[in-house]
Amino acid sequence: MTTIAATELIVELEGAIRDGSSKRRVHILQQVTHLFLASASRLEERQIDVFGDVLLRLIEGAEPDMLAPLSMILCGQTSAPKEVVRLLACHEEAMVAAPILLKSETLSNGDLVEIANHRSQQHLLAISERKSLDEALTDALLKRGDIAVYRALARNVGARFSDQGCLKLAAAAERDGDIADALGGRPSMPVKVLHELLTEATRAAQPRPGKTAPLRTCETIRRAVENPSAGVNAKAPEPIDYSEAKSSVLALSHAGKLGDRAVNRFAVHRQRTNLVAALSLLAEVAIEVIEPLLKQSDCYGLVVACRASRLNWQTTLAVIESRADAGRLTQDELEQAKELFETLSLSIAQRTIRFGSVNDLAKPGLTQTPSAAARAI
Repeated sequence: MTTIAATELIVELEGAIRDGSSKRRVHILQQVTHLFLASASRLEERQIDVFGDVLLRLIEGAEPDMLAPLSMILCGQTSAPKEVVRLLACHEEAMVAAPILLKSETLSNGDLVEIANHRSQQHLLAISERKSLDEALTDALLKRGDIAVYRALARNVGARFSDQGCLKLAAAAERDGDIADALGGRPSMPVKVLHELLTEATRAAQPRPGKTAPLRTCETIRRAVENPSAGVNAKAPEPIDYSEAKSSVLALSHAGKLGDRAVNRFAVHRQRTNLVAALSLLAEVAIEVIEPLLKQSDCYGLVVACRASRLNWQTTLAVIESRADAGRLTQDELEQAKELFETLSLSIAQRTIRFGSVNDLAKPGLTQTPSAAARAI
């Protein structure tokens, strides 16, 4: 834009503001916006500032219906005037702010955090659906966000969470199936989060007379979480074809016959492929999650899988004793396994296996720290 053209626009702008014509103001706004779009790629910073000054004068006191189209246009422009973008993003009407909050790369992270701290849930929801979000921003959103914001964050694969943010999402997943399903499709939850979730569950359990089940179970979980590679068979198994087993198990499920009786029979008769396929279907996880659990020297991951599959303890015991490669457990170990089974709620077991943490317990060489795992989520 030349200096003369800019001056003429500003003069006309002043006239539009003085006579109070909303129609004329809209017309000028459209002219300025179109001119900016046509020349944006060639403009210098000083020229962008001129457009910004003009737009700011037009925006002042304008109705939301007039500003919403401008937001739609400017949200994808990397060279859009910063002050204009910031003003639109902070607008109290979500219909004006949302396009900018969702897409604009002109806003700083500080701008977004400030808006998240003060604006409406619709503003927060738009921010939650941005292509990428760092830990500070997700913390701000989780602090004030409602259930819709939590769901959006759980679905957003570009969102990164602090350990505290992960815990908030995991706690929300206990109350909301949509959040749980969304988190189930993400990379593994941090080890620290699994530890705190399960410890909290066992902390609520009441010990039976003469027993110290909660304390012992917490220690069991802590050992499994803090040393997840312990007892895992490091030798990679030969690939197994599960196609026939999956078909058979699916047929049983459709007939309403896939439950304790069928799984118990698979375990007692050492029908390993059918057993793995059944647990996979019942727990709603991949074969690769269940298969390694049958080779662990301890049985805690397998207990969680069986609990998540809605099986009873007798069936779970049969599954544990069917592990040909892992060796027999002592009576004390079986007692601890039973206490873990009885302490874990169905929802905790299902969330744990769907988050992938049980799978991690079956994989050797897990070395991620909680903070590193949180950043990867």
